[in-house]
Amino acid sequence: MDKVLASSDEAVKDIGEGAVILSGGFGLCGIPENLIRALVRKGSKGLTIIGNNLGSTDSKDGEIYGVGLLVKNRQVRRFIGSFPGPIVKFKWFHEQVQAKALELEIIPQGTLNERIRCGGAGLGGVYTPTGVGTPIEEGKEKKTIGGREYLLETALRGDFALLKAFKGDRSGNLVYRFSARNYNPVMAPAAEVSIAEVEELHEVGAFEPDSVHTSGIFVDRVVKGELYEKRA
Repeated sequence: MDKVLASSDEAVKDIGEGAVILSGGFGLCGIPENLIRALVRKGSKGLTIIGNNLGSTDSKDGEIYGVGLLVKNRQVRRFIGSFPGPIVKFKWFHEQVQAKALELEIIPQGTLNERIRCGGAGLGGVYTPTGVGTPIEEGKEKKTIGGREYLLETALRGDFALLKAFKGDRSGNLVYRFSARNYNPVMAPAAEVSIAEVEELHEVGAFEPDSVHTSGIFVDRVVKGELYEKRA
């Protein structure tokens, strides 16, 4: 089955108002930058973004990279993640939070990853000791197991997952490069529709089966990234 679309704009054309989006990447490593830019152009608002962080900004020219583009454009209603960003560089983000125009849920990185994994595995959640005795435990079920306190962290799923891979084939099999793998594989099965942008597009059969990191069964759409910006 050929899952390749002609452009990033076509790949995100049905992401509408209020969609919940899982976005891969850690810092700027492994971010689906072409899909993010396409979603900015589309202009859908009221989005919930689930991801590690907002990306980064170039302190020299103020250019923003990553899902922060969506926040700056006031398309995001809620951000669920581990590291929003420094106040000095992401002033626009903190202003929206303080004005209550943007909801914020901070989750420890390991817990975030595990909640997404549960969403993809069809599990309701996971018990973890991380966050016990901190503000993170507020409103969550607490259980003592083996003499230790744990919090119930419920699964996270999205309407769409935006992924970035180094190589992909036409049926959606993906290969990541080094640490760009990060959150991308765990997000692929945790969304109703998973969209992958790839740097290199190959024909089916080009990869050794053992080299595939994400099976095409978890990927619904593939697009060759149009532009990858160089950064110092």
